[in-house]
Amino acid sequence: MPKPAKTSVLELHVRNHPGVMSHITGLFARRAFNLEAIVCLPVDGGSTSRMLLLVAEESRLDQIEQQLVKLHDILEVRRRPDVLPTFFTQLAQTAFPKATTA
Repeated sequence: MPKPAKTSVLELHVRNHPGVMSHITGLFARRAFNLEAIVCLPVDGGSTSRMLLLVAEESRLDQIEQQLVKLHDILEVRRRPDVLPTFFTQLAQTAFPKATTA
């Protein structure tokens, strides 16, 4: 059985309008970097959103963070070592109680 990859959680503060999620996920896709989980909620009356991304901890992650900051609609990027991957699992089990998780 393969050993699970070490993961990190990134928090993004973004402008909230159509296409922002596509720009962010497209950046990851163009670099063949998988997003393991995404949570996104509007804040500040809906003008901005906060996103939590669960990603594999790879050497390229620093470079992707730098590229995220360059996107016009990204206001802030930071790593969240205080948010564990189990947060996403617990959220999924609550939202989809009959689904099985890997």
